[in-house]
Amino acid sequence: VHVEDPQEMRMRCFLHASAAELRNQQSNLLHSLCTDSYLDVEKTAHWFQNLIRNAWKCTHLSAMCSLNVTQSKRSCRLQVTDVYKKIFLVEMLFGVQQDDTDIFLSSQETEVGTTPSTTWPQSCAVAEAKFFLLVAARAEERNFYIRYMQVCAYILAGLNFSVYELKTVLMHLLTAIPLESWHGRYFLERIDDLLRYLRCCVEEKHLGHFFIGNEDVPAEIILPQDFRESEPLNLFQHLEDAERHEQALQELEELQDRLMSLLIYGK
Repeated sequence: VHVEDPQEMRMRCFLHASAAELRNQQSNLLHSLCTDSYLDVEKTAHWFQNLIRNAWKCTHLSAMCSLNVTQSKRSCRLQVTDVYKKIFLVEMLFGVQQDDTDIFLSSQETEVGTTPSTTWPQSCAVAEAKFFLLVAARAEERNFYIRYMQVCAYILAGLNFSVYELKTVLMHLLTAIPLESWHGRYFLERIDDLLRYLRCCVEEKHLGHFFIGNEDVPAEIILPQDFRESEPLNLFQHLEDAERHEQALQELEELQDRLMSLLIYGK
C-alpha cells in the first residue's frame, strides 16, 4: 500500500512492510504516526490533515470550492465553501478495527477528560449503526427510529441523562417489542414505553450496556468474545450514590413534563 501526495511523498504502509524497508524510506511513516511502540492519535490527525490539504489541490473541486482544514488533535475537521458561499462542515474520526469484529478503537475524546495521545478508547459506534440498519431492513418503515432519537435529544437538553443512555434504552426495547408495533400510529405508546423503561432502570439503579453481556444482540453483529461472555455492564452504577439517585428521579419528572409540553404545545 502506498500513500502519495502532490509533493511526491511516497510512504510504505507499516502493516505490510518490514522495519528495514520503513527505515530506508525518505519519510518514516512509523515516526510520523507513532510514539514509541504506540499509534499516536495526535500525530495521525496531524499527518492526515496535511494529506487532505495536499490532496485537495489535485481535485477538480478545488477550482470551484475552498477548503479549510481546522486544527484538531484527535480528528480531521473540514470546512468546504462552494461557489454559492454555502458552507459544509465535516468531521472525520479515526478508528482501528478490533480483530474482525464490529468494535473499533476510536480517536474520539472520552467524556472523563483529556485522553493521552496514545490512548484509543473502545467504541461501539459501528456496531450501533449496524444494529439500526438491521432494524430498518426488517421494519415496515425505514429509519423510523430517528424520530424517537430526535424527541429524546430534544427533551434531554440540560439534564444529566445522556443521549447515549436513551439510545441504549431504545435499542433494548427494539429487541423486546415487535417491530410492527413501532409504526407511526404507535408513536405515543412507544415514547411512553421509553420513559417507563428508563424509570424502572433508574429505580433499580441498573441500565445494561446493550453490547456487553447482552444475549439479545443480533447474531449478525460481530462482537469480541469477551463482550458476549462478560457480565452485563451497568451504565447506571453511579446511581448507587444516594444524592445522584435522588437527582435522577427528579429529572425523570422533568423529562415527563417536557414530553407532555412537546406533544401538546409543540415546544
